Amino acid sequence: MKTELFEVQGLCVDVTYLVLGVLQNNTYIISDGQGTMVVDPSCDADKILTALDGATPDAIVVTHGHWDHFGAAAELREATGAPVVASVADAPFIVEPLDKGMARKAVPCAVDRTVANGDVVEVGAMKWKVVETPGHSKGSICLFIIPQFGNHPGGLPVLLSGDTLFAGTVGRTDFEGGSMVEMAASIKKLAALPDDTAVLPGHNSLTTIGAERRRVFTMFGDEPEE
Repeated sequence: MKTELFEVQGLCVDVTYLVLGVLQNNTYIISDGQGTMVVDPSCDADKILTALDGATPDAIVVTHGHWDHFGAAAELREATGAPVVASVADAPFIVEPLDKGMARKAVPCAVDRTVANGDVVEVGAMKWKVVETPGHSKGSICLFIIPQFGNHPGGLPVLLSGDTLFAGTVGRTDFEGGSMVEMAASIKKLAALPDDTAVLPGHNSLTTIGAERRRVFTMFGDEPEE
């Protein structure tokens, strides 16, 4: 069965995505016409390569170290030569996945660059700011871009939220390294973003910061963290 490739309209960068694997992960392909990155290659590198349609990614970004978000990273890295980018805290669990729980299904993958809060991931002319958002895992990160650094200056800013923020809820905190206290602090960080920011989560429907301000942020206190 052919995997459907979805295109997202109206953003400051070009975004398509696949829904892959038993946990229905969103795997994003993002480009500004000068560079391309793959975000959270869940599984099936062949399907991702087909979706790239001949483009060679300049980076493979993993938002956190759970197996369903990097299952195809090693194969994709080998096939394309693209460097893998992940957080300092979760990189060890990508290089050497935990052999218990869901992580036992993971394929180990080298991490070529580690990032922390405030770092910038540059792909083409895109500049994605790294926001550390622990809670779902110790090393969960989100990436944020404003139209100034995209190829569609009239488009919406974009947040890649991994498993931190979803449409109507937040990521689970009952896995090893999870913390509801840390999740609450991370959600308050995201409350500082503009309401029109498009939120591209690791699973389920796309949403906006404005929509989640009404549905999710109010559960944690909607004042942005200083």
